[in-house]
Amino acid sequence: MKISRKSGRSAAALVMTIALATAASGLMAQQGAEQRGSIPLNPAHPDSYVVKKGDTLWDISSMFLRDPWYWPEIWYVNPQVENPHLIYPGDVLTLVYVDGQPQIRSSRGTASASGTERLSPRIREEQLSEAVTTIPYEAIAPFLSRGMVLSRNEIDDLPRSIALRDRRLLGATGNDAYVRGDLSEAEAYSVVHIGDRLVDPDDGDLLGYEGIYVAEGRVRRGGDPATVVLSDSQREASRGDRLVAPSEPFPLQFEPRSPDRPVEGRIVHVVDGVTQIGQYQVIAINRGTRHGLAPGHVLSVWQAGHRVSDTGDSSLFGRKVQLPDERAGTLMVFKTYDRLSYALVVEAVAPIHTLDNVRNPS
Repeated sequence: MKISRKSGRSAAALVMTIALATAASGLMAQQGAEQRGSIPLNPAHPDSYVVKKGDTLWDISSMFLRDPWYWPEIWYVNPQVENPHLIYPGDVLTLVYVDGQPQIRSSRGTASASGTERLSPRIREEQLSEAVTTIPYEAIAPFLSRGMVLSRNEIDDLPRSIALRDRRLLGATGNDAYVRGDLSEAEAYSVVHIGDRLVDPDDGDLLGYEGIYVAEGRVRRGGDPATVVLSDSQREASRGDRLVAPSEPFPLQFEPRSPDRPVEGRIVHVVDGVTQIGQYQVIAINRGTRHGLAPGHVLSVWQAGHRVSDTGDSSLFGRKVQLPDERAGTLMVFKTYDRLSYALVVEAVAPIHTLDNVRNPS
């Protein structure tokens, strides 16, 4: 049968139309699935990602989600995998949809950190220390076992440095300190300097005193006073420094999430005394376990709006107008006390200052 050139062009156009319609339908279906999901995804999210050494859970969740604190809502806990909450370099994370809702699934050990697929199956035993941490370890390491908040009674009960050998005014690694307290030979301690008073700006209550890490100390000779040799000095030791027993190891794997109940507080202290706070700096807020906070909780930081005079107003001095608060960044709590918490600034979109407000992310 002979087909006319015009009929051929019509058939080709029909095929092209069907193909375009099919592609558009697929795209609309994918977009519809993302729109139906109640969890806002990052518009530039990948379909899959191979975890690399140095990644943090915050980095990964930001890659897939517009708001990283929704991570627990989309993470699929595989009951057949040991430590299913943990992610390791080499894991392949894939975004899928289940009943219209986005879900992240992990294929453990199916790819190397460089993205090369492993052809031979093998059992992979992982150390917990190799798992991806939630936030950069190096940013918070000094505060996990060394940063602390102490009450006045705790300070008074701690062993106290009263002098340094050879009449030194300041000490460092290798120097001896004479310490009053009940110390036994070979015991190890952290030497801390008592820093600023931390006061709640809302009611004026004393929240505690900052314990600033100075050095490690090991008892070389017991007695009263005992002789303690300094090591791993981070700053100079002096008379009046206290000795604190080492604390338990601190977990680095916790899920970023919004607090379970409304939290409103303020930044009360900036570690290292800087005036403007940026990303990956450590701050203290006047809310803690009493207020429902736990490691992994995410809070938004807001600059309080100022009161200004509307000079165009007809009144004599201008009417006072309260400007709105402006969002300045995001922080994640990593260490909590009763009425105070340490947190890391994971995002800064504007300068952050002491006394800025913190509240649940929205």
